[in-house]
Amino acid sequence: MNPATAFAVTLVDELARCGLAEAVLAPGSRSAPLAMALWDRAAPGSGLRLHVRIDERSAAFLALGLAKASGRPAALVCTSGTAAAHFHAAVIEASEAGVPLLVLTADRPPELRGTGANQTIDQVKLYGDAVRWFCEAGVPEARPGMNAYWRSLACRAWAVAAGAAGGFPGPVHLNLALREPLVPGLPDAADATGAAGGWPEPLDGRPDGGPWTSFPGTPAGGPVLELPWTERGVVVCGDGCGDPVALLGLAEQAGWPVLAEPSSGARTGPMSLAAYPYLLDSPGFVAGHRPDIIVSAGRPGLSRAQLGYLRPASPGGPPRHVVIAQGPGHWADPVRSATDVVPAVRLAGERRPGAGTAWLDSWRAADAAARAAAAAVLDDGETLSEPRLARDLAAALPDGALLWAASSLPIRDLDQQMAPRAGLRVLASRGASGIDGLISAAAGAALAHQRAGGGPAAALLGDLAFLHDAPGLFTGPGEPQPDLAVVVVNNDGGGIFSLLEQAEFGGPFERVFGTPHGADVGSLAAAAGRPAVTVDRAGDLPGALRGAGLRVVEVRTSREAGTALRRKLREACSAAAASAG
Repeated sequence: MNPATAFAVTLVDELARCGLAEAVLAPGSRSAPLAMALWDRAAPGSGLRLHVRIDERSAAFLALGLAKASGRPAALVCTSGTAAAHFHAAVIEASEAGVPLLVLTADRPPELRGTGANQTIDQVKLYGDAVRWFCEAGVPEARPGMNAYWRSLACRAWAVAAGAAGGFPGPVHLNLALREPLVPGLPDAADATGAAGGWPEPLDGRPDGGPWTSFPGTPAGGPVLELPWTERGVVVCGDGCGDPVALLGLAEQAGWPVLAEPSSGARTGPMSLAAYPYLLDSPGFVAGHRPDIIVSAGRPGLSRAQLGYLRPASPGGPPRHVVIAQGPGHWADPVRSATDVVPAVRLAGERRPGAGTAWLDSWRAADAAARAAAAAVLDDGETLSEPRLARDLAAALPDGALLWAASSLPIRDLDQQMAPRAGLRVLASRGASGIDGLISAAAGAALAHQRAGGGPAAALLGDLAFLHDAPGLFTGPGEPQPDLAVVVVNNDGGGIFSLLEQAEFGGPFERVFGTPHGADVGSLAAAAGRPAVTVDRAGDLPGALRGAGLRVVEVRTSREAGTALRRKLREACSAAAASAG
């Protein structure tokens, strides 16, 4: 057995012992040992599933979606050169969002670097500080001690990515210099479990089948902050808030409203408010509802009004802002108003039954009024506007379903229109909030979700996000296929810019911000062999969502009409909230 093959087989075996269940490969020559080891290990019934994608960026975001939905590291493999550079956007998203990812980049050996050798770039620390740990693994050699090194390397990479070593989960980068030959020898050469053929030591793992090095993890949490009860408290849950059940329990115990973004996991239950973005957009309501304490978790920041509410009304004044850390050294405080950063909180003592209900009642009354105002606007006719699509899609999906939302207008429309409900899991790439790889990320999340017994999945994307990851529609025969309806809002450009200050500049706006493209979504889907339907009426949406496999549902809208509708919604809902609150 040659050293490159021995290394790849041993590394893959050890990662599988650690618990690796999903691996994504973008094909190439230098990565051949890893590709063949993964293919061999991912036999039916092995527990390891291999996904192959021809485009590295799509492969990277597929792995991101798999890891985000499963909560376990996924492996991502590519050849040397610019292939590794195409992983960078997904690595950044994984770092910001705390998604465990094992990035394995094949590389040329040292003697070929800096020589102008083909497909060779500097891959050392290619992703900078976006990874939790980088290791230049060294060229595999046929000498004693390699087995222990390779296996302990795999275990450390797994533990750091998963956060099992005491850190915040995220991406790990192993740069793997491989020297030719890159493919196994003749069939009678040594296998990876013995020393035949001249290999100097056995390459066995632990005899019990477990990992070489175990990381039981650090004790959860740390000191818990006890909060004195006050009537005027609010819980704010941003993307990936960690423990939504505990936060919802705190809110119910204290009688505080919950302002939960869709991808927080906390938009459920009696304390969560559906129309809170409109409440915070009403100066009159906000003026009468300044809290004494805010508890926030995850990464809030979907609207300027939400961020403004996190700021104290006067310098040094209330509210006390307690931030729940996402992990060691990681917390979100976008307006720098945090007064405390802690692992967890609890209420000191018990709130007297019935105490302080006026505060919560006023929030609920305003929320109900804003929701009624929004419904009156949205339900005027059968037009499937973008806000109505977000509301109806979130309501139409069955319990056990997954919804992946794009980071621009779709997640904001959901934030304003989605009713609190149990049984629906909402995910989004809100770490860096990029447009990158959203079809692939949604497909990866759907695959992991359904492998774990979850139900159907949908993705809500804009047309630019859809076009940006068109390769995500293309998968080869025999690849695992998700049950995923990709719902595309086609308004022929970048709709969110129509809501920003740039829209006031009529001369350059359409070309440099609106960016109309004229693309035919149905034809693009057909080129990938994906069925596609176009929906015009709201009543047709549930039927269009039915199907199997990866499919496309197109909803054509107007940017101008969408801007006018959102303005009308904001005015109606803010006025209703101010009157009721």
